[in-house]
Amino acid sequence: MIKKISIIVIFILLGCWTSNSFAFWIWTPETNRWINPKYSVKETPIAQLEFAKEFLDSKDYEKALDEFRKLLKHYPRAREAAEAQFFIAETLEKMNRLFDAFKAYQLVIDKYPFSERFPEVNDREFDIGSRLMEGEGDNGGLWGTVIGSNYNVIEVFQTVIKNSPYGKHAAASQYKIGLYLQGKKLYQEARDEFEKVLNDYPDTEWAKAAKYQLALTDAHRSADAQYDQKVTQVAVEEFKEFVKNNPDAELSEKAQSKIKELREKDAENNFLVAHYYEKQKKYKAARIYYSDIVRDFQDTRWAKEAEDRIRALDAQNAKMEKKSKKEK
Repeated sequence: MIKKISIIVIFILLGCWTSNSFAFWIWTPETNRWINPKYSVKETPIAQLEFAKEFLDSKDYEKALDEFRKLLKHYPRAREAAEAQFFIAETLEKMNRLFDAFKAYQLVIDKYPFSERFPEVNDREFDIGSRLMEGEGDNGGLWGTVIGSNYNVIEVFQTVIKNSPYGKHAAASQYKIGLYLQGKKLYQEARDEFEKVLNDYPDTEWAKAAKYQLALTDAHRSADAQYDQKVTQVAVEEFKEFVKNNPDAELSEKAQSKIKELREKDAENNFLVAHYYEKQKKYKAARIYYSDIVRDFQDTRWAKEAEDRIRALDAQNAKMEKKSKKEK
C-alpha cells in the first residue's frame, strides 16, 4: 500500500514539473535539445539586433536592454556588437539614467575603437554632461549636481576631452568644468580650470568667456577676505582688461557693473581699516586711509563718508591743539 502511494506521489510531482517546464522550455530539432525562449537568441547577430531594436522602438526599454545584452553575450565578436552597445546606451538615455548611459556610451569607444559611432558618441556624452549640469537625470533638481556632492559632471566632461582633446566639444567641456567648480564655491579649483581654457584653447570663443569667469571667480574669492584687498584689486584689473579687449562683447556691460561693485567693496574695506585706526585713537593712520579713499575712490559712496570723517578728525585735532595752547 505504501509503495503504491509513493508511486502515485512521484507521478504527481513529475506531472507538475512537466507542466511547469513546458511553459518555459521548448524542444528544438535543430539543436536536438530543450531551450528556454527567455534566454534564447536569434540565429544571427543581425537578426538579434533588429529584434532588440523593435523593443526600443516600442519603448519597452527593459526588454530592449535584455535583448541587446543577449547579442553581446552570444556574439561578442560580431560587427553588430558595437551597435548593440550603442543602443544599450541610447536605451538608458531614454530611460533618463543619464550617468549610466554615459558609461555605456564610453564602452563603445573603449571596446570598439573602430566603430563609426565615435563622433556621435562624443556628441551624446557632451550633451549628457550638459543635461546633468542642468539637474536632469540621475542628480535631479535645478543645478542639483552643482550644489550636491556628486562629481559625475566632471567625469563626463573630462572624458569628452580625453576622447578628443581638440575636438569640437573639448574647449566647451573644459569651460563647463570651471563653471561646475565655481558653482560649488571651489573658487581656486575653478580658476585653475578656466586657466586651462585660456592655455589650451586660446583661439576659441570659450577663451573669451573663460577670461570673464576668471575675473568673476576672483570677485567671489574677494568676498571672503574683508581686509585683504589684493584679490579684489586683481579682479578689478581682470575685468578692466576684459572690457578693454572685448568692448563689444555682451559680457562687457556686466564686467563694467562688476568693476563698480568691486570698487565699492575696495573702498569699503579701506574705510573699515581707517575706522579701526580711528577707534584705536591712531588718528594719523586713520586720516591717511580716509584720504586715500577720497583720492582713489571718488566714484564710490565711500568718498563722501571719508570726507566727513576727515573733517571730523581735523576739527577734533584743532580742538585738541587749542586746548593744549591754553594749558601752556
